[in-house]
Amino acid sequence: MEPPKDQHTPEKSSTDPPSSAYPPSGCCTNCGGPTISEPSPLASLPEMSPPPNYRPIRAPAINLPHNSQAIILSPVPHTEQVPVLSPPYQFERPVKRIHSPDDIRRFQESPSFKNFLGFVVSLSESIRGHKISDPCLVSPTVAAVVSILETLLQWIDEIPPVQMSSRYGNISFRSWHERLAQRGESLILELLPEELRGSTIEIVPYFFDSFGNASRIDYGTGHETNFAAWLYCLARMGVIKEEDYHGVVARVFVKYLELMRKLQMVYCLEPAGSHGVWGLDDYHFLPFIFGSSQLVDHKYMKPKSIHNDDILENFSGEYMYLSCIAFVKKVKKGLFAEHSPLLDDISGVPNWKKVNSGLLKMYKVEVLEKVPIMQHFLFGCLIKWEE
Repeated sequence: MEPPKDQHTPEKSSTDPPSSAYPPSGCCTNCGGPTISEPSPLASLPEMSPPPNYRPIRAPAINLPHNSQAIILSPVPHTEQVPVLSPPYQFERPVKRIHSPDDIRRFQESPSFKNFLGFVVSLSESIRGHKISDPCLVSPTVAAVVSILETLLQWIDEIPPVQMSSRYGNISFRSWHERLAQRGESLILELLPEELRGSTIEIVPYFFDSFGNASRIDYGTGHETNFAAWLYCLARMGVIKEEDYHGVVARVFVKYLELMRKLQMVYCLEPAGSHGVWGLDDYHFLPFIFGSSQLVDHKYMKPKSIHNDDILENFSGEYMYLSCIAFVKKVKKGLFAEHSPLLDDISGVPNWKKVNSGLLKMYKVEVLEKVPIMQHFLFGCLIKWEE
């Protein structure tokens, strides 16, 4: 039997979705039908900021939220003493070994993985509680590496970007990279003792891969990891010693960060495999680790201090983490919580020690255990692939 025509409450079928406890705005509270006078659509919406104007964006290789469960369950990485290679040396051209998640698991269980990650943790520990300007040991090796990076910085001024219709990916970067390929090995030979000069066959590829990809004109955390691997190889050969670690972070890595930011801005490098809005940064990871270590037990600055523009302006020159935040705010427009929600969430962590340990776990899971990043990583006798 049909319901009366004036019935206002139709019978729901079993397939209908459950109704909300409250009818939508502009609807009858009894039947859910439209009211005579509906509010303006704009009046019913909350005040919203315009969409953020992101800097370099292309289709990213990965654009998913970070694996928070894996990060939470992962143990905090700890320092490892770098095992120094003993003669006779058998240097070899490094090759790619990682092609699948099974290869990642094999690498993860190897001594090479633990030693390399332990080296990164040791670098982080070396800068703990120190400002960038604090005195540190600057050995001839550290000074030589800084000099190499300053030379690469000078090349940018000598190879200006060309006028292009494309906004990102200036082809002059390929000229800069070509000069690196031509002269890079001779620069590295200057910091190696005579008995280790044969190592260039192995360590030069890590160095070349530290500054982005010339074909794609991009840069990301995989390239940054190659620079850390190059430093690790120097430590494996005893060229960089444990007492150099503070200088490696405060002098070498700070200069590397300066170089990469200039390359990014001048040649408009695109992010390589960026997590997009779900990443820490379109390009870097390690300066957040080192920078959070600098701020551990700081008397005044807390993770939430990143929202204070005066603090960023006055202290970003001394603390890498603040420098990274200031740079993100410079190149991305809109609300910080919209374009960098992960960094915004981290600002709610109660202290820098928790931030640092969390970032170390995140680096392990989100960089060193990701096939799209590590499929390009190289293995030789200094960073050995365990069969």
